[in-house]
Amino acid sequence: MSEYDCRSPRAHTDRMGWPPTTMDDLRKRLGSELFRRVAGPSGARTRARIHETPGPRWFGPDRPIRTVHGDASMFAGGLTALLLQSLHPLAMAAVAAHSGFRGDPWGRLHRTSTFLAVTTFGTAEDARLAVERVRAVHEQVRGTTSDGRAYHASDPHLLGWVHVAEVDSFLRAHRRYGAQPLDPAGYDGYVADTARIAEELGVERPPRNLAELARRLEAYRGELDATREARETARFLLLNPPIPWQARAPYALLAAAAVELLPPWARGQLGLPPLPRPAWAAARTGGRLATAGIRWAMGPPPRTAST
Repeated sequence: MSEYDCRSPRAHTDRMGWPPTTMDDLRKRLGSELFRRVAGPSGARTRARIHETPGPRWFGPDRPIRTVHGDASMFAGGLTALLLQSLHPLAMAAVAAHSGFRGDPWGRLHRTSTFLAVTTFGTAEDARLAVERVRAVHEQVRGTTSDGRAYHASDPHLLGWVHVAEVDSFLRAHRRYGAQPLDPAGYDGYVADTARIAEELGVERPPRNLAELARRLEAYRGELDATREARETARFLLLNPPIPWQARAPYALLAAAAVELLPPWARGQLGLPPLPRPAWAAARTGGRLATAGIRWAMGPPPRTAST
């Protein structure tokens, strides 16, 4: 028996500084800490408002967007989306100058996760208000890149890039790590669902199926470039994330999975080293472990009030 087995439960703590606990207690504690990190200090109140307020919603309970956005694969897909989005110099300049990404990464994560949750699961009224707030912020975000090009976050073309990079990343992650992967028709439906939100934000003619999404993503490639800010963002996200030491190992698995999900051309532009096939297979295994751990800790998403 170990020394821990011989002591009273109140006489010691575990290696993370927590008192001994059952697996269910551990799951709840990990899930609560992870939720707090993602949703922020007011996350519980926000979640209750989103899921418990009755009223019509943009998306019914059977829509694919709820399946994708309610899955743990979003953690890997979110990292992939940030890396991919950074390749557009105008989008990256706007983020670097106005979002507080480096100085307040958790705040940006809170705002992004709340927007996704409200527009996916919240009432139509709340979703509309969330879109109006984002559009008001975008209207103020404008400036000039280091090489003299003007940018404006409300530019429909720039918004279109952010949208297709995000949707493609979430879709890739769900295909690979989702608990309930969809068939092609289901993913077509997911792209169509996200087009509703994109149009509300100001994107013109967003893609509505997989084929259109692939064509639109390809059409942006001539505009992409790994600027200094993009490479610094990749290093920040992959090597120097602001997370506690206890989370470093699982985050490393998630980060490797996010990199593996990137299109090969995007990995090349970001200067990420090519790896042999066994390394990518290991990244996928790590991604499955990380997403399964998140899914176990956080449990199923809350049930939403009837529409």
